[in-house]
Amino acid sequence: MHLLIPAAGSGKRMGANRNKLLLRVGSKPLIAWTLLAAEAASSISWIGIVSQSPDWDDFKSIIADLQLKKTIALILGGATRQESVYNGLQALPTNAGQVLIHDGARCLVTPNLFDVCSDAILHCSGLIAAVPVKDTIKVVDDNGIITSTPERKQLWAAQTPQGFDVNLLKQCHAEGVRQGWEVTDDAALFEKCGLEVRIVPGEETNLKITTPQDLAIAEFILSHRK
Repeated sequence: MHLLIPAAGSGKRMGANRNKLLLRVGSKPLIAWTLLAAEAASSISWIGIVSQSPDWDDFKSIIADLQLKKTIALILGGATRQESVYNGLQALPTNAGQVLIHDGARCLVTPNLFDVCSDAILHCSGLIAAVPVKDTIKVVDDNGIITSTPERKQLWAAQTPQGFDVNLLKQCHAEGVRQGWEVTDDAALFEKCGLEVRIVPGEETNLKITTPQDLAIAEFILSHRK
């Protein structure tokens, strides 16, 4: 299975002046934990890190320190996550039939989740890891007034990995460029193109590290895993 890791973001919400994936959680940078999980996943054979070129020396150093054995390519990222994934798709090996896309900031992903998604995408054209929403969700208008309360049993919180048929996802991205669509994940492109996306049960600990508080939670989880 081929894996793309969008890693071109900044650390503004973390209060950092550099790529947040270079910040340390526990004993290693964020991106290192993601790479170690991918290395340990039996299904993953190729990894592409989609990032800005100023970060490449740091990523190369991290890869060398981890002594990873799987093929890892550095791919130039875009101005948005959507553009970065588009670039990553163009850089996939020609034999790539399916691809997993996993946000580097979800550094607590387990090898098992990679393997479960890798198996599931062989039997469908699109999927996302997700977990059921536990809280009651309110829809609120611009004035801060609640307009509705969706049925909770139908709500799932999207995670990554997300998996897709490579050719279909390339077509969806091309249509997104043509139509000027701006989306926050690849599943939304599939949905806009009328393609089916399935849910694969994710992991409650598969958090996206966005704030300093998230770093503290990640350190707690990692310390208990050890």
